[in-house]
Order: sequence, then C-alpha cells, then structure tokens
Amino acid sequence: MKTAIIGAGIAGIASAVRMACQGHQVEVFEANSYPGGKLSSFEVEGFRFDAGPSLFTMPMYIEELFELAQVEIDDFFTYQKLEVACNYFWEDGTRLTAFSDPERFAQSLEEVLGVPPERLRKALKDSERKYDLTGTIFLENSLHKAGTWLRPKVAKAMLQIPSLDIFKTMNAVNEQQLKHPKLVQLFNRFATYNGSNPYKASGILNIIPHFEHGFGTFFPKGGMYSITKSLYQLAEQKGVKFNFNTKVAEIICKNGAATGIRYQGKTEPYDYVISNMDIFYTYKHLLPKEKHPEKTLAQEKSSSALIFYWGVDRSFPELDLHNILFSDDYRHEFDCLAKGEISDDPTVYVHVSSKYHTADAPPNAENWFTMINVPFNAGQDWDQLIERAKTKIVEKINRVLGIELSQLIRCEAVLDPRSIEKRTSSHLGALYGTSSNDRMAAFLRHPNFSNRIKNLYFCGGSVHPGGGIPLCLLSAKIVSELIAAN
Repeated sequence: MKTAIIGAGIAGIASAVRMACQGHQVEVFEANSYPGGKLSSFEVEGFRFDAGPSLFTMPMYIEELFELAQVEIDDFFTYQKLEVACNYFWEDGTRLTAFSDPERFAQSLEEVLGVPPERLRKALKDSERKYDLTGTIFLENSLHKAGTWLRPKVAKAMLQIPSLDIFKTMNAVNEQQLKHPKLVQLFNRFATYNGSNPYKASGILNIIPHFEHGFGTFFPKGGMYSITKSLYQLAEQKGVKFNFNTKVAEIICKNGAATGIRYQGKTEPYDYVISNMDIFYTYKHLLPKEKHPEKTLAQEKSSSALIFYWGVDRSFPELDLHNILFSDDYRHEFDCLAKGEISDDPTVYVHVSSKYHTADAPPNAENWFTMINVPFNAGQDWDQLIERAKTKIVEKINRVLGIELSQLIRCEAVLDPRSIEKRTSSHLGALYGTSSNDRMAAFLRHPNFSNRIKNLYFCGGSVHPGGGIPLCLLSAKIVSELIAAN
C-alpha cells in the first residue's frame, strides 16, 4: 500500500510513523524546507528559539510511537519532569509558584493567596474525573463513527452529563469551585490552550488542568524542537521518504475516491492520502472540484498569537521555564479578542528554554519567547497593532519585574497572525483551527476522514480532536486506526 501525507507538521510526521509501522510505503510532501510546521526552531545572534508550541505534557503519546516502531526512545528523545509548572505574576505584586506536584501547589496557594488546600484538591480531582470519563473516549477515537458511541464507557459518560458542566462556562465552574479571583483567573487561562474564551467555552474544558497537574509538565532535552527532530528521525528510520520544498497542487479524486496527488507538474497514484494541511486550505486549494463542507469551514476561528523572540542581556532568577504576567481585567482582554482587537493590558506569557538548556542563550543572557493572545487575521492594521502591543508588553514587564527591558533586548524576531498563516498555512493565522467556544465544538470539528471521498483522511490541529501537541499526535493515531479498519 502506498500512502501520501501532505504536510510535515507534528501530526503528519506521527501519521507517517504509524502508517510505516502498518507496512505502508509512505511519502511526505512539505512545502517548507524543514519539518515540524509550527513546532520548528531558529537562531538569532547566538540565541536559539523554539518557534511554536512551548508546553510539553502527556509524553506517553510520543513514547507510544517509539514502542509501536519497536525502537528504543532513549536513542532519540529524552525529557525531564518539571518541578515548577508555571510562575504567575500579578500587577499588585503577588507572585505565585504553581508546582507540578498538586500538594506543593496547594501549599503555595495557601501561603500566597490564603486559599484552603482542599479547594485546589477538589478542583483537580474534578478535572481528573472529567478526563477519566471523557478523555480517552473522545480524544482517542473518532466522534464520527458509530462504533465509538457503542462502547460501554460512552454509556457511563452519558449518564454523567449533568456533572460534566457541558452547559456551564469554564469561568462559571471555576468561580463556583475556586472562589478566589486570582485562582479563578489562573484556571480560566487553561482555555487559551486551545485558543478559546473561558467566559464562553464549555466547562468540560476544565479537563485541561489535569493534563498539566495530573500527568505533569516536562521539558524535552534540547528544547521543544527535539520532539520534531526525534520523530522525523524515527520516521526516516522506518523508511518514510520526505519531500521538502514540494508544494502539493491537488488531491486527485476519481469515482468518489482519492487516488493520488499532483505536485510540480507530476501526478502520482496513492492508495491513501492523508492531509496534515489546515482543513480550510485542504478543501479550497487541494480539492477545488469537490463539494466543500461550507458550514464547517465557516466556523468561528480560534485566537492567534503575537510572539516576540527576544535575546535578553540578563539572567532573571525569578523566572522559570513558563511564566505568566496576568492582566488586571481578564474578561476585558477576551472581549477585545472577540472584537478583533488587542487589549492595552494583555496577559503576557514568557517562555525561557535557556533555563533548562543553557546552550539556547549566551552566558548571563536568556532567550525570551514572549507571547500574547491576539485575534485571528481579519484584515487589521497589524503593523500598528504590533507596535502598540510591544510598547504595552514592555511596560507591563517593566512594572512587574522592576526593570528597563528595552535596554536589555539584544535582538528580536516577531511572529504574528500574518506570518503564522504564511509559514504554516493556518487559515487566518488561527492557531487551533476553529474555536472551542461553542459547547458542541468537539462535535463540530471536521472528522478525521472524508464522508464523501474514500481513502482521504485528515490529521492536525484543525480537525478532531484539536490543536496542541498531544491532540495532534492523537489525530494521527485516529487516522491510522481508521485506515487499518478500512
């Protein structure tokens, strides 16, 4: 069997490994000159930066690929569990360390915010319960196949629907459970992990804290790009052929089935085609002659990101790998995003990989991946927005850390919704495809297969089960299992 995979993002590479393990002859076609999609890396003046996703959780999904390939993972990929999940900062001077260990986290909350430990324990237990009831069922299986719904665990989950908070917002659930405004804000932040608004998104998304404080947070040796590098090497070892700088022009369909692809003036036959390209562009660019699921493609897009990659001429002991500087009015921040605007007081995320991989920055310096959530690209004047946002971000960091950051920035690179779309073909620069603000969002995402075109499958962050490294890896697993059952 021959399988073509369009796109060498993390889901495309994982799909390649899985299909090769099934005995398929696999070729991957990538328009860029490098693998990884958003999960790539670059250097500026001696500073190395991971370009995209910066949070690593649920490493078992990477381990699973090596086990499936019967290859020793330590030869390719190693990682460490983090003691600190994230450091949080507020404008009033409050600083909180969220330890990965729930009990230490609870102790920190009691010492800093006066929150009783049992309150955090209860919230994290509820997050774990929701994951146990729904996570493995709906994240690891297609929601669009009858067999998923016939499983006994699904019936058990259905009986628990009232307790899953599907019809409440994340914020409503967090206010009820956590009460303290700062802790509510901290837990509301988990909505941004899939580009959603906690004041609109369903309370079922409160399974996300379990990813971080149940499974834990980790750091890959060498930085996040080592995830891409290791899986790329694994795929090559399994015989996968990668074609870089090779843009696919069309998916060839005959008699209701995908039969191959056209690229660089050539047409090649394949038994299966898997698209890791954004679902919008897969239809609009690669399937121009086929009927498009217009309602699905027109769904509200997720948020995007504005990232400043700064080489900073100083070391900051108060910072860890992950750091959040919160806005004073979180709801207003999301109201601005909904209107296609950027708040003048955005929440700022600073990721410093040189804390754990010192080679990422020169001595006594740090590599700051500094990000805020921004709306998807709807034609705004981004040059003006970026200039103003940078000013506000620098002012906020100066206030919170008591520094003059402008004097410390040695070099800079910028990523915004326009460049995200250009480099990764993410429609309108949305990081996670469609938003999860609708309580039925999980069911409205495009399935991992085509209902109309046989032998055509989809993986990556724009389809089920969603964006982020773990879910992209799971989309590859779902695709491989659907093909195996074909």
